[in-house]
Amino acid sequence: MEANIKSESIPPAIPAEGTGASFEQEALEKLKAGRDKLTAEIGRVIVGQDKVVEELLIVLFSGNHALITGAPGLAKTLLIRTLAQILDLDFKRIQFTPDLMPSDITGTEIIDEDPSGHRKLRFIPGPVFTNILLADEINRTPPKTQSALLEAMEERQVTVAGEMRPLAKPFYVLATQNPIELEGTYPLPEAQLDRFMFNILIDYLSEEEELEVAMRTTSTASAEPEQAFTGEDMLDFTRLVRMVPVADAVARYAVRLSQASRPDSDNAPDFITNWVSWGAGTRATQNLILGAKARAILQGRYHVSNNDIQAVAPPVLRHRILTNFRAEADHVSIEDIIAKLLETVKPEESGL
Repeated sequence: MEANIKSESIPPAIPAEGTGASFEQEALEKLKAGRDKLTAEIGRVIVGQDKVVEELLIVLFSGNHALITGAPGLAKTLLIRTLAQILDLDFKRIQFTPDLMPSDITGTEIIDEDPSGHRKLRFIPGPVFTNILLADEINRTPPKTQSALLEAMEERQVTVAGEMRPLAKPFYVLATQNPIELEGTYPLPEAQLDRFMFNILIDYLSEEEELEVAMRTTSTASAEPEQAFTGEDMLDFTRLVRMVPVADAVARYAVRLSQASRPDSDNAPDFITNWVSWGAGTRATQNLILGAKARAILQGRYHVSNNDIQAVAPPVLRHRILTNFRAEADHVSIEDIIAKLLETVKPEESGL
C-alpha cells in the first residue's frame, strides 16, 4: 500500500521569525527521512484506504483530533492502534457505551486510609491521560459523557474536583463513530463535532483489497509494524507545519469557502440558503489552512496551494455543515453540497 504522499525532495527551509533555521532544517530532514518508512509500516498492517491514511496523517502532523466515520468491521480501531505503535506513543482505548460516565474518561478521586486511620483523597487518572486516546464508537454514549472530552480536546487538560490537570504531550483524540442511521447511536453535539479537525469517511475495500485482507487475517502470518517517529518528533513536526508560509490569496480562498457555507452570509450561493441550516465557523477556516500546510509538508513542498485547500475541504467541512429538511426532501447529501461549493467558489487568479 502506498499512501498518497509523494517522496519528492523538500526544498531548503525558510527561516521563521523567532526560530532558528537549524531546528527547521533538522525537522525537515527528519520528516523527509521517515515519512516513506511511516507509510510503508502502515501498509504492512492496513490494506488499501490510502486516502484515509493520508487524511489521518495530516491530522496528526497538525497536532489535532479526528473523527473517523464508517460501518463496523472496516479496521478503524486497527488503523489507530497501528499508528500508535509506529509513532511509539502511549495508547488507550475507551469503548463508549450508553452507561459510560464522565469520570470513566477523566478519572476520579478515592479515599485512602493509612494504618493510623488518617484518610486522604487520591486521584486515579482516567484513560484520557495518554498520548493517543481512541474513543471507540463515540456516538453510542449520551451527550453528557461525550462532553467530558471537550476541555481535553481544546485545552489539553481536564478539571477534576476543582483541580486542573495537564495532559500528556502530544495528545490526540481519534474517535470512531458508526453512521447515525444505525441503532443505539446519539448524534454528537455541534460543539463536540467542531473540536475535530477532520471527519474522515472510511468505506468498504475493493474486491482485490478485501481478498488480501481475508488471506492475511485467516493465516498464521502476522505483521508487527516498526517505530518510525517518536512523540518528540511529532511535537517538532507540529511546530514545523505552523511555520509553513501561506500566500494571502490562498488563505483568503479558505475564508471565502467557509463564509460561503453559511446561509446567512452575503456570499452564500442560492443552493446554500436552500439546503443548509448552519454553516462552517471560524474553526473551519483555521483547519482548512492548517490542514493544507500539513498536506504540503507531507508531499515535500514548503508552500501551500489552492489544491491543498480543496483537498482538505471535504473532511474539514462535512461535519460542520448542517442540512435542512429541504435538502433531505431533495435527496441532497453533505458531500453533494461540498462538491457544489468547491465548483462555485473559485480561488483568486493570483493564488497558487
